[in-house]
Amino acid sequence: MSSPSTAVGPIARGGKAIYGAPLGILMLEARFPRIFGDMGNAETWPFSVLYRVVRGASPEKVVLKGAAGLLPDFVEAARDLVRLGAEAITTNCGFLALFQQELATAVGVPVATSSLMQVPWVQATLPPGRRVGIVTVSAATLTPAHLAAAGVPLDTPIAGTEGGCEFFRVLIGGETEDMDVGLAERDILDAGRELVARHPEVGAVVLECTNMPPYAAALARAIGRPVYDIYSMITWFHAGLRPRRFRQEG
Repeated sequence: MSSPSTAVGPIARGGKAIYGAPLGILMLEARFPRIFGDMGNAETWPFSVLYRVVRGASPEKVVLKGAAGLLPDFVEAARDLVRLGAEAITTNCGFLALFQQELATAVGVPVATSSLMQVPWVQATLPPGRRVGIVTVSAATLTPAHLAAAGVPLDTPIAGTEGGCEFFRVLIGGETEDMDVGLAERDILDAGRELVARHPEVGAVVLECTNMPPYAAALARAIGRPVYDIYSMITWFHAGLRPRRFRQEG
């Protein structure tokens, strides 16, 4: 009877189905284009991610109808991502801030449901007399409950894209699977300009919608203020999962 061999090298630890992608992203079920910079475009990220589409969770249901009845579906999808190997969970809709506490409780790993969670952080960076403003896909349905769930002051200035001609129509209205990117950018810029015109005390903007990062640089130039989005938040989030290793010289 042979005895166990003596280890001669590093031990590879098992327990996951997929390795090298510690961040899991819960996706709404939609067919509009995910351009470079969009959270749902895997090439946007400088690291690997895991995706899971939550069937039946349309943008209309989540943004316009408060994601009513969808919590069990998001919980199961998040648990599935954790079973696959995700060490943290995020979502591709800022309106899912409503599920922050429930998802974090259900999956037992760090959860960051919404770009709106950045608002208190950004506010802490601003000088006295300045405050954060929000640009969202739908100001009319971004309720006090959404803001409270993300830790956002209820009097935070907000502007939406509902009055535009392309962004809301394609993403929420679902009228077409194609999008005029130039018109979509104009909608975001118009909303941002309206926000700072109505509230000149706004010193920085947080973009609620995870489809808005492709337009963040243009908006920052247009309004002359810092702009934060889901990309800025998730790159920070991921940095904690995989801290950079610094090579020491000498």
